Amino acid sequence: MEVTLVLQFAVMSALLTMVPGADWAYVISTGTRNRSVVPPVLGIASGYVVLVAAVAVGVGALVSTHPDILTAVTLVGACFITYLGVSTLLSLRGADGALLLTDEAPSTDGTSRLQLYLRGMGVSGINPKAMMMLLVLLPQYLTPDGWGSTAQTGLLGSIFILEVVVIYFGVAVFARSMLVGRPRLNTVVTAFSGILLTGFGVWLLLDTLVF
Repeated sequence: MEVTLVLQFAVMSALLTMVPGADWAYVISTGTRNRSVVPPVLGIASGYVVLVAAVAVGVGALVSTHPDILTAVTLVGACFITYLGVSTLLSLRGADGALLLTDEAPSTDGTSRLQLYLRGMGVSGINPKAMMMLLVLLPQYLTPDGWGSTAQTGLLGSIFILEVVVIYFGVAVFARSMLVGRPRLNTVVTAFSGILLTGFGVWLLLDTLVF
């Protein structure tokens, strides 16, 4: 496999990873409201492991011949992302039901590390847009000579997943460092993340069912 192609893929996948989306919103919202940023980041990375493995075994051909499979995955993913967004927004409400926009530091939301990990895995693993990105992106950098397509996909996928871990961990740590001691801003950012997740999920639903 040509080194030039590997480097080109590394640059392109890194740029795509740095585009804000549902992954970013989840990492920021959970990273700023829980003790550790590791579980959500590793969860998202694990979801991409599943997607890369699916591409490696030829799920693209299955999806092209059975489009209902992609539709089903899209609906499940959209509902799940919408649920996470609404849950994020509800976590900001006080006992009286009012939105918390005070200078009181927000407490952790009580979500376990395993739950954070599994939710992160769901955000990426059943995100149809992430699946389509990999289905379109990875084959462009495969060559007919040398390694088999499965091995090449595994290598490129590993590079992508490593980039996901590094970039999202950096995003989470940066967001947390910026919001420490600023509980009001923390609440606003978390609310924005919840709105972004909810909006993305609703858009997926409408895009699948209406358009």
